[in-house]
Amino acid sequence: MSRFFVTTPIFYVNAKPHLGHAFTTILADSVSRFHALMGEETYFLTGTDEHGDKIAKASEAAGQSPKEYADQISGLFRALAPMLGAKPNQFIRTTDADHIKTVQKVLQKVYEAGDIYFGEYGGHYCFGCERFYTEKELVDGMCPDHKTKPEYISEKNYFFRMSKYQKWLIEYINEHPEFIRPARYRNEVLSLLESGALEDLCISRPKSRLTWGIELPFDPDFVCYVWFDALLNYVSALNYPRGERFKKFWPVANHIVAKDILKPHAVFWPTMLKAAGLQPYQSLNVHGYWLVRDTKMSKSIGNVVEPKRMVDTYGVSAFRYFLLREMAFGSDASFTEDALVGRLNADLANDLGNLFNRALAMTHKYFDGKVPSPDKEFQEDAELKHLGLEAMQGFQANFGEFRTSRALESLWDLVRALNKYIDQTAPWTLYKNKQTARLGTVMYVVLEHMRKVAVHLWPVMPEASEKMLAQLGMPFELEKVMLPKEPEVWGVLESGVAVAPTSNLFPRVELPEPAPAARKEPVAEATKTGASGEKAEKTTPKAAAAAAPAGPAGSVEFADFQKLDLRVGTVLSAAKHPDADKLLVVQVALGEPEPRQIVAGLADRFSPEELTGKQVVVVANLAPRKLRGLVSQGMILVAKDAEVTRLLTAAGMVDDGGKVA
Repeated sequence: MSRFFVTTPIFYVNAKPHLGHAFTTILADSVSRFHALMGEETYFLTGTDEHGDKIAKASEAAGQSPKEYADQISGLFRALAPMLGAKPNQFIRTTDADHIKTVQKVLQKVYEAGDIYFGEYGGHYCFGCERFYTEKELVDGMCPDHKTKPEYISEKNYFFRMSKYQKWLIEYINEHPEFIRPARYRNEVLSLLESGALEDLCISRPKSRLTWGIELPFDPDFVCYVWFDALLNYVSALNYPRGERFKKFWPVANHIVAKDILKPHAVFWPTMLKAAGLQPYQSLNVHGYWLVRDTKMSKSIGNVVEPKRMVDTYGVSAFRYFLLREMAFGSDASFTEDALVGRLNADLANDLGNLFNRALAMTHKYFDGKVPSPDKEFQEDAELKHLGLEAMQGFQANFGEFRTSRALESLWDLVRALNKYIDQTAPWTLYKNKQTARLGTVMYVVLEHMRKVAVHLWPVMPEASEKMLAQLGMPFELEKVMLPKEPEVWGVLESGVAVAPTSNLFPRVELPEPAPAARKEPVAEATKTGASGEKAEKTTPKAAAAAAPAGPAGSVEFADFQKLDLRVGTVLSAAKHPDADKLLVVQVALGEPEPRQIVAGLADRFSPEELTGKQVVVVANLAPRKLRGLVSQGMILVAKDAEVTRLLTAAGMVDDGGKVA
């Protein structure tokens, strides 16, 4: 059986989890789930790095012992994974007794092999990075990462003969192009290695300066350098050297790291493994930074994004989708709530949510909520199936290489094509013309592809994927999924299975309102547009307040209400008005010989695709009038407040033309 082992870096407990930690955790979880869908046995490792100078200083500032402080912050990281819908197989801490024993075993082994020696060294030490820098590594005398001037320290320490393995590492990277990816980071490491002699690595700290660390097994007066300690978690978690997990999963180890810790993972770690007599990991997968307002996140400038608030506000599925869709593998990405809401509304609400809503509603209207039996396929069906095959193959190929953004882009080719296919085949027209066999084929083609989309989305947003499959009458069962065969297999969705009447997994959302103190009172004239696009009279805020009734709206006689002809109809199509950004031109079936054309001011709330297939309530006897050159024969009603606009519709499917009474 094929296997797959993926790790996050173990997160340093000097601060609370932020967006970068969330992304790495979600990415690791998603690729682990993907490989499980591909039929592989998987193992997903995460955890916390808890030793070193920074932890000692942070705990002292907090008035706690280092262990108390580490316990507290490690607990926050342990809680991060379930909050993000992630399910690691193991959460490791470098204060775990088994890890400490493994570190000391490896230190002793490398020491006895002659690759650790005692010497004196003077260098520029950055406490933020917990490492020495050479003169040429500094930028204008400053640490390149923290932009602070390192302290010059001269002391006796133990050193790892890293330089001994420089030539071997260059050759290994060149012979294994997938060892470090994307290629830009492989080239960066090769450039570093080929630019000059690799220095030996200082791997200890004297206890006279630091006691919070793992004691060296061959000298009790020193503790282990935090990086030599932390990197070994990847094998200590597998019960190195004799554990069954180590034998099964180390040969297929895949690390995920951010680009700021490239050198320790691409240079320190492979040479450490070589010195200990271990094979290198399979691949190092490097992602960029999440930028906020085009700046790297920093507590000092107040632009740190808290994952919990994003999940609480937008839901875990939307948050996971956005992060995996927005960041191109290896590149930096910008995070804003505007971008998150835009992506959620465009991809999830308009494309995927609209597809599920309209397809399920039509299945209930045309086939009593049961998956129909397909009949003869036409050319347009074959073309869609071919596009779907290519989309799914593209998804799988890219996801297997950690390119989640490209993978989702490929899958969305199918999602959008399904919406277009519905528009082109017009199931409502087939139903009207009693072309039942053709209608059954069209709806089956749509529903079966929806099943395929939902299965492929399980690694990205497992909770939503399982709900989508349940709405299609197919509970998710991992052991029954054969993702490699999905692009070509057909007919898994059984005819006669009951589907849900509707799907509301991805409603449109709006950005949260700013705090009251940040709001500005309107000072200019306000123009409001009703659902039909008709403009109300212009009023100033003061005039509007004066015109508002003091109590409930005035009553009307029943006879007045009877004058309104309110009917339920199905939106057959919608398109943007050629001369007005806020208007949609909507064709609605109201049980009449011809559809009604209604010009509605809904373009800022709904896309044409989102409206198509929906049932709406229409004021059918409103006098026709021209709006920007096009005749409007009615008004679509909505329920509206300051936050949300919803279509007014019936609780269940109603025949077109059904009266509201």
